[in-house]
Amino acid sequence: MSTLDQIELTQPRIAKLTDWADIGSNKIRLMSMVCCALVLRAIVAASTFLSIAAPSRDFGQFGAEMGWVARSLASGHGFSSPFFPATGPTALVPPLFPYLLASVFRVCGLYTATSALVILLFDSLLSALTCIPIYFSLKYAAGERQAQLAGWLWVIYPFAVYFSGTQVWDYALTSFLFATCFCLVQRLHLQDRFSAWFGFGILYGITALSNPSVLSVFPFFLLMTLLKVRQVGGRWLLRGIITVLAFMIVVAPWTIRNYRVMHAASPIRDGFWLEFWAGNDGDTSASNPAGAHPATNLVEMQKFEAEGEMTYLSNKHSMAMNFVRHHPLFCAGVSLRRVIRFWTGFWSFSRNYLRSEPLDVPNIFFCTCITLFMFRGIWRWWEEDRNHAFPYVILIAVFPITYYLTHASMDYRQPIEPQIVILVTIGIFGFEASTGSEDFGV
Repeated sequence: MSTLDQIELTQPRIAKLTDWADIGSNKIRLMSMVCCALVLRAIVAASTFLSIAAPSRDFGQFGAEMGWVARSLASGHGFSSPFFPATGPTALVPPLFPYLLASVFRVCGLYTATSALVILLFDSLLSALTCIPIYFSLKYAAGERQAQLAGWLWVIYPFAVYFSGTQVWDYALTSFLFATCFCLVQRLHLQDRFSAWFGFGILYGITALSNPSVLSVFPFFLLMTLLKVRQVGGRWLLRGIITVLAFMIVVAPWTIRNYRVMHAASPIRDGFWLEFWAGNDGDTSASNPAGAHPATNLVEMQKFEAEGEMTYLSNKHSMAMNFVRHHPLFCAGVSLRRVIRFWTGFWSFSRNYLRSEPLDVPNIFFCTCITLFMFRGIWRWWEEDRNHAFPYVILIAVFPITYYLTHASMDYRQPIEPQIVILVTIGIFGFEASTGSEDFGV
């Protein structure tokens, strides 16, 4: 055998070994990110769980509406009572996180310190695992270096650490699920197997049951993906039907439950008009005025108990629309303020407001810097490769609209915070010199 033949036989073996080495190194990098993120968040959780479980009148720190519904589930009273008093069946909050929290209550005790620690560690784990879809979302679009930088930025990202290690809510759960959905939708058009499209629909349905705010971008993402399939002559319509059918399989049972129990068409939750009224009732003392909510206003709580959930929400719907009709310019101005609030953290510099929100000033600086880097990342990506930038443009343009109309606090950004981190990474570090317009691969 000639030397040339030996080289040709050896090259495939070297290539295979290199591929396996790359896979192994990727696993090590991802494991390092996840472990570091988990340790950091666990330290924060360990320092806050006792304050979450500290005895109080209503244990509002333990997830507020989510926690009160979970308490009802754990006590055998069903999905009910979204506020501290027992008020009957509800659809005011989405179901996924309350059921998870109720499971923790059943095992570790109702409102115990152990329950607080377990749920915060669970949230911390989900937030740490979000490094994985962030990494893969960016690796094939911008290269290995950018993927690693984005993953490590998520490890130390203050919002990710704070909302997973100190707050009992669906933040970490929704961020992880939606980041995974976003990572899949970027490369879904490459999948010939119908099972992949079915699985994506199932996963997106589960994500919607965690937080229905993600529904606003679902039709845009699906249409964008189907158009790519259609351009290459694929069976786009059948794929779309399979995805929507899978999504409905997950969401429909909860929609039917709400119709049968609440006697109203509420696909996942029914609280929009309460939040819309709270944000458009003329009170601009805060971005989310506490006086408009039954949880923080005794008079509103008495109305909620007396009228029942559906009548109470119907009245808020009428009141909100009446206010908007009579004060259209005021409501438009408040919505514009919420746009600014969503991306900068700024609401007011009044002394009374800053006294109640002392961290707003540093938060404004941080959020504004993040937003500037994010928009720089969008611009860079748009100039480099519009095909890969387009899903991010859709997300940033469409997702916040609901919150422009209701409330715009930083916690409402959490479902899309992983994508913001990706754009910030591109905004700061740009692209590798070798990055081209290669399509996504698996």
